[in-house]
Order: sequence, then C-alpha cells, then structure tokens
Amino acid sequence: MKGLNIKIIISFLGLTSMLNGIFMLFAVPFSMYYGESEKWGILQAGLLTIFIGFFLWFFNRKAKKNLGKKEGYLIVTLGWLMLSFTGTLPYVFTNSIPIYTNAFFETISGYSTTGSSILTDIESMPKGILFWRSATHWIGGMGIIVLTVAILPLLGIGGMQLFMAEAPGPSADKMHPRITETAKRLWLIYFILTFTEFFLLKIAGMTWFDAINHAMATMSTGGFSTKNASVAHYDAFPIIQYIIIVFMFIAGANFVLTYFALKGKIRKVFKSEEFKYYFFGIIGISLLITFLIVNFQDVNLQTSLQHTYPLGETENAFRHATFSVVSVLTTTGFVSADFTMWNSMITAIMFSLFFIGGSAGSTSGGIKVVRHIVMIKSSFYEFKKLLHPNAIIPVRYDGGSVPKTIIYNILSFFVLYMLIFIVSSMLLTFFGLDFQSALGAAASSLGNIGPAIGSVSPVDNFNHLSIPAKWFCSLLMLIGRLELFTVLILLTPFFWRKN
Repeated sequence: MKGLNIKIIISFLGLTSMLNGIFMLFAVPFSMYYGESEKWGILQAGLLTIFIGFFLWFFNRKAKKNLGKKEGYLIVTLGWLMLSFTGTLPYVFTNSIPIYTNAFFETISGYSTTGSSILTDIESMPKGILFWRSATHWIGGMGIIVLTVAILPLLGIGGMQLFMAEAPGPSADKMHPRITETAKRLWLIYFILTFTEFFLLKIAGMTWFDAINHAMATMSTGGFSTKNASVAHYDAFPIIQYIIIVFMFIAGANFVLTYFALKGKIRKVFKSEEFKYYFFGIIGISLLITFLIVNFQDVNLQTSLQHTYPLGETENAFRHATFSVVSVLTTTGFVSADFTMWNSMITAIMFSLFFIGGSAGSTSGGIKVVRHIVMIKSSFYEFKKLLHPNAIIPVRYDGGSVPKTIIYNILSFFVLYMLIFIVSSMLLTFFGLDFQSALGAAASSLGNIGPAIGSVSPVDNFNHLSIPAKWFCSLLMLIGRLELFTVLILLTPFFWRKN
C-alpha cells in the first residue's frame, strides 16, 4: 500500500457516491407523480448516499493531486463497487427487493449494463424503483467515471489515467486532445440520442414512462424493461421494435463514429473497418436466421411469448431475427422473441454471438468486434509466415500497421476471457446450475448480455440461482464491464509492490 495516494482514492469515491445520490433523487418525482409511498425510501437512500459521499470527500479534499496508473485502476474498480453498494439502498429502503443478495445482483446488473434480473413480476414494482433501475443502466452505460473526468480538472486532478482504465475497447480513440472535452462530447451525444429515442418511442405508442425507461436501457445497451415480456410486449407495434433495433445498433457502434456521423462525415464512418464488419455482419446473420426461421422452424419447440404477426409471417421472422441478433451482439439483452425456441442451429448461432460483442468505444460489453478482426488477421499472417519465415508482414487495420504490443494485448485478453468463461462455467455447475444453464449464465454475465440459454433463457430470469451463484455472477459482470485487466490486475502481487 506504500506509495499509493489513498486520500485521493477515497476523495474520488466520495465524489462518485455524491453523484450517485443525486441521480437517486431524480427517481423521487416519478414516485410522487404516481402517488407511491416508496418515495420516502428513495429519498432517504439518496440523501444517505450523498452524505456518505460528502463525508468521504470532505475529509480527503486536501489530498495531493498526483494520480498515477495504480490509483486510476483502483478508483475505477472501487468506484464501480461504491456505485453498486450504494445503488442497492433504494431497493432495500423501500423493501422492493428485501433480500440484499438480490438487491446487489439487480444493482450491479444495472451498472454493468448486463440486464440480468431476479425480478419475477416487473410490472408490479413501484414506478420510482423501475425508473431507478433503468437509471443504473444509463449511469453505467457511458461510465460515471467518464462523467467525473469532466469535473476532475476543476479540482486540479488530471483524468487521462481514469479514461484509459474505463474506456471500453483495446484503445481509446480521441475526438479531441483534451480528455475533458472528449468526456463532455461523449455525454452530450449520449444524452441527445437518449432523448431522441424517448421522443420517437412516445410517438410510436409507448407511454411516456415506458418510453424514457426503454430509451435509457437501449442507449446504455442495458436491457432492463418495464414489462415482464420485455420488448415482446410490443409485438403488435412493429414500429416500436424497429426504433429500438436502430438505437441498439447506434449504441453498439463506436461513439466517436457516431460523433462524426452527426457532424455529417458519413464517409469517415464507412471507412472504419470495424464498422463495416459490424454493419454487414448484422445484416448477414439476420438474413441467415430469418431464412432458418421461415424454412426450418422446429414445431416441437414452444415459447411462452405470444406473437401476433401484424405484417405477416416473413416480416415477423425478419424483425425478430434482426432484433435478437442486434440485441445480443450489442449486449443490450432486450427480448422480442425466445431465440432458443426456433431451432437448435439458431440457438448455437446466437450463443456464438455472446463471444463477439459490439464495437470498441461503445457502451456494449463482450470481447468487441475489433479484437476479433485483429486476431483473425494475425492468424492469417501466421500462415503466410510459415511459407515465408523471414518476411516482415505487419498486421494492418484501417490502413495502418497494428503494433505488436496491441496484438499481444488482444491475444492475452482473448485467452484470459475464454479461460475465465470455462472456469466460471465449471464453478456455476458446482453452485447448483445444470451444464447448459451454467454455460449461459457465465457467458451472459461476463459479456454483460442478459438473456442466455438453459434455465436463464430469454423468457426466464436469474432469481432461481443460489446465493453463491448470484454473487459469483455479480463478480463476472464487474470483470466483464471493466474489461478484465482493470479488475484482475488488482489481484496480482506486483500491483501492490512499491515501485
């Protein structure tokens, strides 16, 4: 612990807690509007969280402003834990989720934008609590760390280390050399897109409350819905599902490219190699699954979700295929249909998408498309090297050569990711899950996806998991959200040695 600036870490945790408490208070007006007694519990939770945060910040506000890499990694991981532990308070204080394990699972599932739930009857929950539930997504989506980075310079603290530790993907593409400006622009885009989706969903037929919740859950690639059947509830309103598909797609794309698109630089978007794979990959897989649904539907597989076919069977198959592909690939986790009930091949295709993820620099989880591109290219270049061992053949991406350090980082990430997945699957079987469900729960939690296979399928939830399994899945969500290294480095002995 020597050499670490402990006071600055505690001070930052205080700031994080205060911001979290302020967000909690936003849920109070919703509870008041619907005349719910739970407003007092939410209010108490918000004020207590702000008080805890103020206490931690006030007594450490005069800390030295030097922020190194070690402090950056600790702040990000501990910041997320601080969010998760304080974020349980509205559930606990209102007695909406009385069991603390369940409350923590729901909370970290929100902040990590996983969308796995333990709630069996979502529609009976108080409206204020449902709003807070969606808000945890929205906060976690872009990362409260990035938000706070925009404030840190005011305190005389540099925030680059934090951004690099929190930013999703192998590298953080910069829109602007100043990190503060980057954080502000990211949040502005995030807010504008959320509001736009809210407006369109309201026009399309959702209530204003459902629209705002689904907009927050979409843009964060979270997937918490206000309906028991998720987005399948709106099966009779294809326009609603198409709007959500479009915004899930946008949320799963690199936010830097979204920024360029909003500025009218469309050519720059389609020059991105990752975007082309992401865009055409979604189209190709969606058409393949549509074809399989129309021609090879397994009649023996029945789902509890009701489908109305307002625009015919083919359109229905295309819509639900595209929705499911985009939902899983972007790790949003909304459900419009039970993809495990089409046929076994489709289930296998969907499960493989669990290990791809969205674009780097997006709010989605998973391994990320860019990592797969670099890994595949690196493998092909190895074949060439077998024929020409002395040749220097660089791996090229977006017109430039990829440094070997990044390639090694990506390969290490992939190996570590798969190792964690395998070990986690085994442990979850030990905690009481059957093999198929263990595979699904491990892949879903680590990839921040939500619905999976087995007993945690799109029409089921995680309530039946044992207490150890819930805590373990919570850990996987945290590790997955912060891209493995950020959390796991804290478990290494050399991290704690004084340099």
